[in-house]
Amino acid sequence: MVSKQNINVALIGNPNVGKTSVFNQLTGLNQQVGNYPGITVEKKIGFCKLPNNIKANILDLPGTYSLNASSIDENVVIELLLNKNDKLYPDVALVVTDVENLKRNLLLFTQIKDLEIPTILVINMADRMKFKGITLDIPYLEDHLKTKIALISSRKGYGIDELKKLIISYRTISNEPCLSASVIDPDYFNSLRKAFPNQLLYKLWLVITQDVNFLNLERNEIRSSFTKSHSDLKRLQQKETIKRYQFINDVLKEGLKIDASVARDYRSRLDRVLTHKVWGYVIFFLILFVIFQSIFEWSKIPMDFIDSTFASLSTIAAEKLPAGVLTNLISQGIIPGIGGILIFIPQIAFLFMFISILEESGYMSRVVFLMDKIMRKFGLSGKSVVPLISGTACAIPAIMATRNIENWKERLITILVTPFTTCSARLPVYAIIIALVIPDNRIFGFLNMQGMTLMLLYLLGFGMAIFSAYILNKILKIKRKTYFVVEMPNYKLPLFKNVGINVIEKTKAFIYGAGKIILAISIVLWFLASYGPGAKFNNAEKIVIEKNQNKPLPPADFENAVASQKLENSYIGIMGKAIEPAISPLGYDWKIGIAIISSFAAREVFVGTLATIYSVGGSDNEVTIKNKMAAEVNPVTGEKIFNFASGISLLLFYAFALQCASTLAITKKETNSWKWPVGQLIFMSGFAYVVALIAYQILK
Repeated sequence: MVSKQNINVALIGNPNVGKTSVFNQLTGLNQQVGNYPGITVEKKIGFCKLPNNIKANILDLPGTYSLNASSIDENVVIELLLNKNDKLYPDVALVVTDVENLKRNLLLFTQIKDLEIPTILVINMADRMKFKGITLDIPYLEDHLKTKIALISSRKGYGIDELKKLIISYRTISNEPCLSASVIDPDYFNSLRKAFPNQLLYKLWLVITQDVNFLNLERNEIRSSFTKSHSDLKRLQQKETIKRYQFINDVLKEGLKIDASVARDYRSRLDRVLTHKVWGYVIFFLILFVIFQSIFEWSKIPMDFIDSTFASLSTIAAEKLPAGVLTNLISQGIIPGIGGILIFIPQIAFLFMFISILEESGYMSRVVFLMDKIMRKFGLSGKSVVPLISGTACAIPAIMATRNIENWKERLITILVTPFTTCSARLPVYAIIIALVIPDNRIFGFLNMQGMTLMLLYLLGFGMAIFSAYILNKILKIKRKTYFVVEMPNYKLPLFKNVGINVIEKTKAFIYGAGKIILAISIVLWFLASYGPGAKFNNAEKIVIEKNQNKPLPPADFENAVASQKLENSYIGIMGKAIEPAISPLGYDWKIGIAIISSFAAREVFVGTLATIYSVGGSDNEVTIKNKMAAEVNPVTGEKIFNFASGISLLLFYAFALQCASTLAITKKETNSWKWPVGQLIFMSGFAYVVALIAYQILK
């Protein structure tokens, strides 16, 4: 837990400098992820043990290029650094830089120094210095930058112990700025100093130029006395940047040397291939193909183990626990419901693993650059690619990521189409339906048909997002052009530790987030399926006996017939029968209808809902969820419920429907209006229904 007795350490830096790697080296798995109060920007806090039994709270701040904020994420950095009353206000700041981009990274460092916070310069990726022919004069840099420097490699793990020692001795680090803020405009800043003699000049400057407050000073109070036009402020900001880079150039002229004859550069050669106008796309789709083949191939054994384990647990609970309502709740409601989600942990973990590897290696930025050429044709910013790719994990943080898109209309279009991208919550639905209706066959001996189907569904979602963006672009006229700038980080071998931590944290978030909903829904569904009104439910045994009086049923069949009679006339059965006329043209029965409605809370609830319903329905507890679904038949036609036609219909429905209340909530928050999420819900759900209807009617 965060403690005031611990040293507060803020990790600050540009994107792609290895800041997250440093955070992971310092904290390991001892991390907490949440949101800053009142906003949806992610906050990561870790806890670190330092020498001499000293502890530190490590706050990983959003990446920023400077303190001239252009996004909500960057505002978070500024507001924390200005507010000494914040419990996370840093005792010491670690500005993480990349040894190959030191000049650009030092701009932010000089600004942080102006806030007179003890600041340590962390020069990362030191293992590449020899490879790039770089030498640093550390004493010279420390003297002229008025700081202490930690030369580290978060990849190799060296320099971390020295960094911890510097954190402990942060009180010995000079607070003196690198250069005075008054060099920007001496007359203006001297007047500012006289008006507010007890405040730091650079803090005042940030309050004037940024949309932030600090301490007891109101922006209006300062601006009323020191008002300037927008163009004048921009001119002064440009002058500030020029002055800082002049200072940085002078320092690095002596402190950093590069021997170009020693440097070896494979990056440009790789980029020529990976961003090629033809081969770049071929390689990207081959990578996607391998990912989705692997998701099915590698996860079979752990999935089967989890499935059979939970089937056995249900049986053990029913046999060993005292007979009664509580035992029925546990064996027929809670265990099958939770098991219906945990079975998909292997596939979700593999998906997050592959995404982490692509990001860690630097390849994801190449994908963004590559896809920008296509995105522009559909009226989207190149920056829209980041939310769309992030949407493969979850639409909620993906929609938050649109804040980096400056043009409001382009941002709005991106928010509205991002839910079409196949998120990890759809994966459990896809996985179970594909396993039921697509043969586990191979084409040419190595192409798994189930893996290919999964890949096609991901491409279908992405394609629909692009097509919808094209239509919206025609409706919402975009008058102002924006330009796409993406930084190409160096290629790196992914760090196993970073990938592992990311997979564990994301999978935990998925389990805890979905688990709470599923547990609650499983209990409600069990109650609705276990109780009902009227004689048809209460006299189920008598009704079954009368129906079969000419041919008495064996005990096992009799129990199943009674359970089915009760289920059909339970509260949930009555609800399901009421909506069945609307969904039967899609090939669904009332049980699937209930699963679709309950999965609006979270898509992944679909499988858990069916597992609960079928368990209450009287199937043998030792039968796995997949086998229960495979054995389900239509009592009228005698055909399997989950056949090829209904399976494809379900896959298409979930590919397009907005089955996620949380996504609607975040859309409302980001657009500050209910009309966009309501329109989103109506269009996506209506479109999903029509496509699923057409597919079933053609294929049946």
